[in-house]
Amino acid sequence: MDAALVAPTPLVPAPPGLAARWRSLPARTQILALVGLAALLAVLVALVGSTREGDYRVLFASLSQKDGGQVIDRLTQMNVPYRFAEGGGALMVPAARVHELRMKLAAAGLPSGGGGAGGSGTSGYELLDKSPFGQTQGQERMSMQRALEGELVRSIQSLSPVQSARVHLALPQMNGFFREQQKPAASVVLSLHPGRGLERNQIAGIVHLVSASVPELSPKAVSVIDSNGTLLSGPRRSDGSDGEGLDSQQLAYRNELESKLLDRVVALLEPVVGRDNVRASISADIDFSQVMQTAEAFGPNQGAEARSSVREQRSEESNQPGSATPAGIPGAQSNQPPVPATAPVDGKAQTLQAAGAAAAAAGSTRREQATRFEVDKTVTVTRNAVGTIKRLSAAVVVNNRSATDAKGKTTSAPLAAKELEQLTALVQQGIGFDAARGDQVKVLNVAFRSEPAPAVEPQPLWEQPWLVDLLRSAAAPGALALVALVIVFALIRPAVVGLLASAPAAPPGSQVSEVVGDTPALPAAAPAAVPVLEAPRSSQKLEAARQMAKDNPAAVANIVRGWVSGDAG
Repeated sequence: MDAALVAPTPLVPAPPGLAARWRSLPARTQILALVGLAALLAVLVALVGSTREGDYRVLFASLSQKDGGQVIDRLTQMNVPYRFAEGGGALMVPAARVHELRMKLAAAGLPSGGGGAGGSGTSGYELLDKSPFGQTQGQERMSMQRALEGELVRSIQSLSPVQSARVHLALPQMNGFFREQQKPAASVVLSLHPGRGLERNQIAGIVHLVSASVPELSPKAVSVIDSNGTLLSGPRRSDGSDGEGLDSQQLAYRNELESKLLDRVVALLEPVVGRDNVRASISADIDFSQVMQTAEAFGPNQGAEARSSVREQRSEESNQPGSATPAGIPGAQSNQPPVPATAPVDGKAQTLQAAGAAAAAAGSTRREQATRFEVDKTVTVTRNAVGTIKRLSAAVVVNNRSATDAKGKTTSAPLAAKELEQLTALVQQGIGFDAARGDQVKVLNVAFRSEPAPAVEPQPLWEQPWLVDLLRSAAAPGALALVALVIVFALIRPAVVGLLASAPAAPPGSQVSEVVGDTPALPAAAPAAVPVLEAPRSSQKLEAARQMAKDNPAAVANIVRGWVSGDAG
């Protein structure tokens, strides 16, 4: 047996530095540790970024410059952080306050949608600045129509409730050879802001705006619909009201009158029957027609001297005999000169050939007289007031009277007939009852049904909004933290454990050879013939170390004692 296999190999102590320990680790452990450190660094950067920025969502997208400035000013006043999306096309705020901020900004009328000439993106009269050479008459007419539609869209979008609008004009071709010309028409499609609406007078204003912008366009030919397809405009009267009801001012006046009368009735009855024991409804029929009457009255003269003025008219005309003025029946016979009369010997005398000769010889007289008595005349012009009450109808329901006895038991009893009469009189005096006008008042006494309020089950803890928001906001940081723990324990921890567990080897001259070497030499207990063996593998090394501890326990004990005490000797 070779002496090198029998003699113990001196141990070389491992260097105590961290770099030397790192170099002593396996290559696979080193690579995994480096990859784990890089991944952990990326996770930490993402965690810090998410904590600093938070969860932001889009508040409004595609805002015009004017609306964007107004929204940013309001967010600054409310101390709300905001930022722009990539490209600046959307305004983003914290996700937990998106719906709240939309409601608050809508109550303030933002965004208004009035982006000005360049904010809406609709082309107007600037289309006419780009007229190509050789443009036909039809193209020119179509460009003019498009420009007019764009200008109308801009004007309508300047209204605060309108978010967007589209205008379609049907302009017929005017031709002087047509006997009957077709009239133009227009259609307007409106998209309103959420929670906003248009009143009757605003719709009428849009109709008149469109009709006044197009020549010979009647307001009846303008149709206005909303984004749901509901027709907002209809046939209207000359006074501004629609064909079926009242306009906004008239409706507001009627509602205000009914509300005041209702408050007056409730204020009179609640002290008598108790709070929440009376229900009332009042309907008013109001006449909004404006009537003008003119009356004339004739009567005798008044005053101290009751004299009637007289108006006389006389006309007198006469012709004297021998006058040269022609007279008689007009015609050819009256214009002939008279013929000398001839009298026959026997018989009657002949008549004159000209009838005018006899009238001229005899003469004529004509007289006319007219007498007119004047009397006093009174002209009265009466204009009725607008908004007079034609009839009032009041319906009142009163609860039974409740009483509590000495034992605390509550009972209800109906009101007496006399009490109902008194309550009816109170209601009549409160609303200004007029029987001649046809007013009606009805007071009814019934027992109110009191239904218990539905029991509200407490919401579980996991469904509470604050907990849901907390979990949603903490989901991303928690996931990143979990990934960081996996990286630490799976990739970095083996390298750290290897660095901390590394210790200096036994000093040279000891009785044990190096265990971690490639070809360790194990000492033999007694000189004997040992066959030459191949370098043992890892399991073989472990078995050889166990066998050495059994064969030479003293040497192993000395080595362990040296490791513990740190004595190199």
